Amino acid sequence: MAFDYDLFVIGGGSGGVRAARVAAQGGARVALAEEDRYGGTCVQRGCVPKKLMVFASEYPGYMSDAQAYGWTVHAGGFDWPGFRDKMLSELDRLEGVYRRLLSNSGVETFDSRAVVADAHSVRLASGETKTAKHILIATGGWPVTPDIQDAEHALTSNEIFHLETLPKSLLIIGGGYIACEFACILNGLGVQVTQYYRGAQILRGFDEEARGLISEEMIRNGVDLHLGCNIIEMEKQEKGFRVKATNGDERMFDQVMFATGRNPNTAGMGLEEVGVKLGRKGEIEVDAYSQTAVPSIYAIGDVTDRANLTPVAIREGMAFVETVFNGNPTPVDHDLIPTAIFTQPEFGTIGMSEEAARDQEPVDIYCTSFKPMRESFAGREDRVLMKLIVSKESRRILGCHIVAPGAGEMIQLAGIAIKMGATKEDFDRTVAVHPTMSEEIVTMREPVRSA
Repeated sequence: MAFDYDLFVIGGGSGGVRAARVAAQGGARVALAEEDRYGGTCVQRGCVPKKLMVFASEYPGYMSDAQAYGWTVHAGGFDWPGFRDKMLSELDRLEGVYRRLLSNSGVETFDSRAVVADAHSVRLASGETKTAKHILIATGGWPVTPDIQDAEHALTSNEIFHLETLPKSLLIIGGGYIACEFACILNGLGVQVTQYYRGAQILRGFDEEARGLISEEMIRNGVDLHLGCNIIEMEKQEKGFRVKATNGDERMFDQVMFATGRNPNTAGMGLEEVGVKLGRKGEIEVDAYSQTAVPSIYAIGDVTDRANLTPVAIREGMAFVETVFNGNPTPVDHDLIPTAIFTQPEFGTIGMSEEAARDQEPVDIYCTSFKPMRESFAGREDRVLMKLIVSKESRRILGCHIVAPGAGEMIQLAGIAIKMGATKEDFDRTVAVHPTMSEEIVTMREPVRSA
């Protein structure tokens, strides 16, 4: 059978675009369909605009520090519309980059919704059908909102970047990394932020000691964090939202934001009808090579709900091309992925938490918490945390957790050594760079506890 294309990609995010480009550069006939904006969650609704907002939100602290260091600083108010418009212009620029990369690689693009018609066919919104030897689903995820009155009037992480004005008060519901990052960002921009999380501590699944420190620092910096708390009623009124919580509080907020999870974008795509298996959240079930139950259909990125990170989606896209087009079967390595959470302070982490590691094997815990020099001199109370989880038997470092300014930058470099199988003694043999915060990673000599 003759096909229109060797590969048809549905989804123009980082993973889908990378797979399409690399396959086309190798000589494959490739098409890609995207119904919204090119760049996907990361560029348009996630990593990039969020990090720009993180930068903006940190300036009040910088200005206060500058005064402590002898500078005369006169800060005016924050110009949200000016910043927002510049940020959105940057997203437009990046979308143009993505489009040019595809065009220059010879990928044919369709600004259209696409659904799977059969194992080798894709139907566009126009009704036109395209055939391909292989289909790659890379449609990402979408925020979930609870089934509660007036939830449709609340914000999610999709809308937060497009606000006409910043609210004076905001309730954020959720305790994951998106909720905590935006609580810190908006608090830094001068919004009165309240956060409700139904769990006992924020950032469930991460190292308990690290998330405890982040929680303490968020509260100390002004976030009104309520743990073990959820909303039971919400009503949109003329001047904001009336919210009643499980702790008995009934309050008014200018805005409410739900950060209560994300689900894969698979609804209405015709996947189950052609034999693709979906999980409980709608995620596409794939094997180690990103192949679905239908041999000609593959899936990568957040739509598979494996490790929902942009660099992982890109790796999965590259592995797909190696497997399908280069004749080199390449499974995706999801082990020991370094990641950062851009709370204030930042959290960089790789490997196992203390809790998970000690359930697996005997471990030594090396940990230190201190006031860093720059902040201490400025009179700040900020504390940082450096922590290593070490196997008693092999001495390999099973986990590294850093809570500190710039933790994301630090964990990227520490992650290389840990991925290579570094032992605690390898770290000990490394000379410290002084004076830095990160030197503590190689100067901790005695474990604080064993388990």
